[in-house]
Amino acid sequence: MQLGFVTAILPELSFDEVLKTAAGIGYDCVEVMCWPVGKATRRYAGVTHIDVTDFSEQDAAAVNQLTADHGVAISALGYYPNPLSPDADEAAAAVDQIKRVIAASAMLGINRMNTFIGRDWTRSVADNMKLFEQTWQPIIAFAEQHQVFVGIENCPMLFGPDEWPGGKNLAHSPAIWRNMFEVIPSDYFGLNYDPSHPVWLQMDYLKPMRDFSEKLFHVHAKDVRVDQHLLDEVGILAHPNDYHSPKLPGMGDVDWGAFFSVLTDTGYSGPVCVEVEDRAYEDTLENRKRALQQSHTYLRNFIPATPPA
Repeated sequence: MQLGFVTAILPELSFDEVLKTAAGIGYDCVEVMCWPVGKATRRYAGVTHIDVTDFSEQDAAAVNQLTADHGVAISALGYYPNPLSPDADEAAAAVDQIKRVIAASAMLGINRMNTFIGRDWTRSVADNMKLFEQTWQPIIAFAEQHQVFVGIENCPMLFGPDEWPGGKNLAHSPAIWRNMFEVIPSDYFGLNYDPSHPVWLQMDYLKPMRDFSEKLFHVHAKDVRVDQHLLDEVGILAHPNDYHSPKLPGMGDVDWGAFFSVLTDTGYSGPVCVEVEDRAYEDTLENRKRALQQSHTYLRNFIPATPPA
C-alpha cells in the first residue's frame, strides 16, 4: 500500500508546493483535486491543483516531470460534484468535468479518478436509480474506453439544510452499491472507500471491505467522532454535524488496527489517502500541515514506508 493525502486541504498552495510538502513529510502519493477553476460552493470544493481544461500531452508531461522531481506519485485525480443535481445546468457541467478528469487521468497514465455519484435529494432512491442509470452508463462507457477506474466515495453529502433529507450522493450504503453495480457491471466502476462515513451512519465499517473487496479502487483515511451526549439530544434524524465531527486518523471511533487487518486480508495494495477535515486543525496553513504530519506519523504504523532500493 501507498500512503498519501487529499490535496483539498492545501488550496492556497500550487501543485509544485503540494508535492514539496508531501515529499518533506514522507508521503508516497497525493490525490489531486481537479475542480473547474472558479469559486467554491462548499467546504473542500473548488480546489484546482491540476486544471484539466484543454489538458494536453505537454501538460501531462509537465505534471509527470514534477511528480518525478519530488518523488511523489499521484494516487488519483479527484473531483466531487453532484452530477444528478436537480439543476440541469449544474448536472451537465459536472458530467462534462468528470469526463475531462477521466481523460486527463488516462493521459497522465494514472488511470484512476474519484468522484461522487450525486443525487437529486428531493426525489426517492428509486427515482434516483433511474437517473443514475441514464447519467452514469455513458460516463462509465467513456471510462472504459480510456481504461480509467472510477472510484465512488461513500459519503452521503448530508450535512446542511440544503442537502436534507436525502443528501447529495446516492452511493452511501452497501445495498445501493449492489444495485449500482448490477445496473452497471463494469470492471472500471468501483469504490473510493472511506470508513468514517459508516461510523456515523451507525453501520459496520469493516464488513463492506470484505463484501466489496474486488471493488476497492482507492481508500480514504479519515476518522470520525460520534458524540453520544449530542446524539442523545437530537437523534439520528438531525443534521449529522449536530452530533459528529470528522477527526484525524487515531482521534475518533475508527479502530485503525482492525481496519488495516481487514484491508490487508482483502488483498488491497493500492493507495490510502488521508482526508483532513478536522476543524481543530484548519485555522492556519501551518496547522493543516501539522495535521498531515500527525496523520503520517500515526498511519506509518500500518503502512510502512518502502525502503530505498
